Amino acid sequence: MEYSQANAALWNPIIQFGIIAILILVANVLRRKLPFIRKTLMPTAVLAGFLMLIIRQTGLIGMDTDFLEMLTYHALGIGFIALTLRVPTKGSASGGLIGSKSGALIVSTYLVQALTGLVISIGLAFTVMPDLFKASGILLPMAYGQGPGQANNIGSTYEALGMTGGRSFGLYLAAAGYLCACIVGVIFLNIYDRRGRIKHYDVRNELSGSVTIDTFQDHDEIPISESIDKLSIQVALIAAVYLLTYLFTWGITALLGLISPGVASTVSTLLWGFNFILGSLVAMIVRRSFKLFRSVKLMNRQYQNNYLLSRISGLAFDYMIVAGIASINISDLKGYLLPFILMAVAGGIVTFIYLKVMCKKVYPDYPFEGFFSMYGMLTGTISSGVLLLREVDPELKTPAANNLVTGSSFGILFGAPVLLLVSMAAKGNTMLFITFGIIIVYLALLLLYINFVGRKRSAKAKGEQ
Repeated sequence: MEYSQANAALWNPIIQFGIIAILILVANVLRRKLPFIRKTLMPTAVLAGFLMLIIRQTGLIGMDTDFLEMLTYHALGIGFIALTLRVPTKGSASGGLIGSKSGALIVSTYLVQALTGLVISIGLAFTVMPDLFKASGILLPMAYGQGPGQANNIGSTYEALGMTGGRSFGLYLAAAGYLCACIVGVIFLNIYDRRGRIKHYDVRNELSGSVTIDTFQDHDEIPISESIDKLSIQVALIAAVYLLTYLFTWGITALLGLISPGVASTVSTLLWGFNFILGSLVAMIVRRSFKLFRSVKLMNRQYQNNYLLSRISGLAFDYMIVAGIASINISDLKGYLLPFILMAVAGGIVTFIYLKVMCKKVYPDYPFEGFFSMYGMLTGTISSGVLLLREVDPELKTPAANNLVTGSSFGILFGAPVLLLVSMAAKGNTMLFITFGIIIVYLALLLLYINFVGRKRSAKAKGEQ
């Protein structure tokens, strides 16, 4: 093998990873040293992504867009697998009623965003932009609600179904969602700050090195002094689960191809696009299998380490965000400027109003914290939700942060039907309007669940106080 710089296949991944790493470090320094950037609450990975996008567009450094797209796709699946493999702690294994309602709130927000996007895309397609891909409005909840990874996947799926530049359009919307979370969030944080409702704190006074042995080492977990590094075990588990996910998805698509090639052509793209959900499913099965093995004494140690798995998922999501934003093709937005502006603005406004109303119902004891956490997550990602939340709840005393996690878990269950709607909407006008109707019906069902399930229990609890 040739080991010199002439072997592009050998050195290209290292070069691309190195460039991303340097820009993450630069973005971190800029965020820490420049107050106006820090006050925007923009995550470091988002800033690094925009820096790389600017550098790529100016041609200062050559970036491999195929590699960036591949990294975005795989990092999303790896991140979710790492999160799902974590062993639930006591009190967090199930979110209970509030967790399920948080999940219903998350998915209902997706549906509100989908209706908003479809009204815009369908309206434009039947008036001033007849060539517009009518189902493109569904990219709004994928971008705002689920972030750049899913916007990338569904945008690519829509590109295969005929939407030119669909992937870049979705990633642009995801970037607009981050800006919406930061700009709108910061504006309203300042408004509430003037009203005296914001508690200020100095991050320099926080404890440093607060990872204790109890945090890092669970009971009966494999010891640090094993013959193999504990981090290596976590990476091996994630890689094994991802391989199983690939084999599982390949098996399903191959079986569908034998049974019904027509169905396979529709479902196959969707399954590969939603690889992170199938990965989470396989990871959940593996995690429960380990628990069963330990209960019947076939396994004596706990192999997962929650702290390291969380760090790996954070690493994957950071690189996913940087690569996703950096791989945007600005030229692809030329034909979508009007729908982009309308969806970006309307998505932020509608999401704000809807969550402002609904969070008072779902979180009556902490509507303020519940709103900022959900608005940050449902226009950006869970990290931007936590960033906004920490400004109003610095010590995370309310359950708002936990609701983001438990709600996302229930959101996978409630959101399963939405995956089918994504594919249905792109199958012609008839299926598009059927999808529109199904979204309205499903939204109504979720609203009924949020507003009426558990009301008697809540009333009884208040009566006993």
